[in-house]
Amino acid sequence: MNVHYVIESGDRLRLDITEGPRFILSTVVFDGNAHEPADRLFEYMVGPTRERYSRLEKRLPFVAADMEEGTHLVQRFYIAEGFLDVVVDPPRYRFQEQSSDVDVVVPIHEGQQYFFGHITFIGQTVYGAEALRGQIVDLLQRPFTEARVEDIPRRLQAYFKARGYYDVKVVAIGAPEETVNNRVPVEITISPGPVYHFDGVTVSGLTRLHPGFVTKRFTRLRGKTYSPDVLDERFRTLMKTGQFNLLQIKPVPVDGHLLRLDISAEEAKSKEFGFWIGYGTYEGAIAGIQVGDRDLFGYGRPVTATIEVTQRSYRGEILYQDPFFFDTDFVFTARVFALTFDYDGYSKFELGGRAELSRKITKNDEAALIFSVRHVKITDSEIRPSFLLGPEDYQVDTIGLTNTLDLRESPYVNPRGFLIGNTLDLASSALGSDIEFIRGTMRVGYYLPFGPKPLTPGVVEDQPPGTLLQRWFRQSSIAFGARAGVIHSLTNSGSDEATAIPIDERFFIGGATTVRSFGERDLGPHDNHGHPVGGEFYTVFNVEYTFPILGELQGAVFTDAGNLLPTSEDVGLNDMRYAIGAGLRYKLPVGPIRLDYGVNPDPHEFEDFGAFHFSFGFAF
Repeated sequence: MNVHYVIESGDRLRLDITEGPRFILSTVVFDGNAHEPADRLFEYMVGPTRERYSRLEKRLPFVAADMEEGTHLVQRFYIAEGFLDVVVDPPRYRFQEQSSDVDVVVPIHEGQQYFFGHITFIGQTVYGAEALRGQIVDLLQRPFTEARVEDIPRRLQAYFKARGYYDVKVVAIGAPEETVNNRVPVEITISPGPVYHFDGVTVSGLTRLHPGFVTKRFTRLRGKTYSPDVLDERFRTLMKTGQFNLLQIKPVPVDGHLLRLDISAEEAKSKEFGFWIGYGTYEGAIAGIQVGDRDLFGYGRPVTATIEVTQRSYRGEILYQDPFFFDTDFVFTARVFALTFDYDGYSKFELGGRAELSRKITKNDEAALIFSVRHVKITDSEIRPSFLLGPEDYQVDTIGLTNTLDLRESPYVNPRGFLIGNTLDLASSALGSDIEFIRGTMRVGYYLPFGPKPLTPGVVEDQPPGTLLQRWFRQSSIAFGARAGVIHSLTNSGSDEATAIPIDERFFIGGATTVRSFGERDLGPHDNHGHPVGGEFYTVFNVEYTFPILGELQGAVFTDAGNLLPTSEDVGLNDMRYAIGAGLRYKLPVGPIRLDYGVNPDPHEFEDFGAFHFSFGFAF
């Protein structure tokens, strides 16, 4: 390509461009790669060019600067694999006659591959050499690199600091010049220092929020052994309140091997206003507004008021929360609400309140005690015969327990791990309820991304980009889910035909988060006119495979199964219904937007062949 310029006038410049032929990268030949496969090295060579083109592009343009950068990436990869003496020569180019194709030859002199050899500990190991080796054994099993040697002090310092040695110093030195049989000895010097304990707390930067909101979170630490994990937990707890834009906790050594915690904070705006619009397959158009104060009277207790309108409902709610109830680790939440909703077959008005006291039992396990008071009135009904409605104007007061064990590493984006949730609640006349029942639900989920787990913070490794198929697979994931629920009346209906469980307290399934070959709430028993009437026992099973398409856009294929049985006297897996389908997801920081279509492989009379669902969040 040639570019010439001509100055046509005082302020005008013309560029004359002669493009010439476009050269295409044909083959890349690696000369001397005895240990590493060519297809793996090829992905490093074309990596800089791939960044500008689609992953589906088979023939890439030839860019000499990219090839030179690619050789540097190949060399870095070899070093990360322990080839410390590797030399990758500049690439040589062969321009084919009668063609615009270019062949590239990359000479490689691998040298020998180094591994970790004898590890020597010097100084006070405190916990013994074998215990310390256990903290770095995964590094020692991999090829020797300077990056892994530099990671040894970080690993061991974290180990000692978690046990109170705040001022620990660790130095690791590898000696490639003393290599024996490709094994590099490493000398690790440890100076643990004294064990430190927590002392007092100082806070700066607060203007509206009372200092006690922060200091009381650390009061019970005084005199306890220093632990960075404990500080990190307190830090995360405070940040989750939404009261801070910035929060820094700095341990400062004071006399007697004590650590004072100097905390500096930048408060977030307390007043908030928000609105949203959206669309759901069942509710139709959705719009809402929310106003709130996250720092009521300067004590860090948020209050919000919400109004939401959909094509089926009106809802108003006031929510109050105390994140540290009576300065404990309990979270108290109270809400009052009023709503109307038009379901298929009936409409209701509901007025009520709910109080919840929750606490983290462990880092991943949370339990809650819930008391709920509601008055429900069926305002309109097309259900026939009418006894299928059950009570139509009633007070229901319940007390219940929930427990959630969430072992997922990232609940909102590409989650990995187990999730188990259980609920149990009781409605009793002793609480003032007009109806009496016991209800329980259980949920189990397992989420498995195929990509590698995140690296340890502070560790830098060259990850091979892999082939197109390998990259596609690493960005895929599979999820399994299972749910079940049962509600059982503790009283008789007073009639052989009528049911004691009101229609609005029964379970309904079908829709975007259960069995996706059915419309929302449409699986299970129906009345004489085809309106769903719910049931007292249900199961749902889901499997979903998600794969990348382009950028944040993903595809999914899934299969669902479930049943909804009319009474709690007859439970089991009979009358199972199924869905097979596919969908699209667009990833957002708070979860995906989903469009699914589920096919009903065995439609019964009056049932549709399948159903579309447009929704937000994970399916299960």
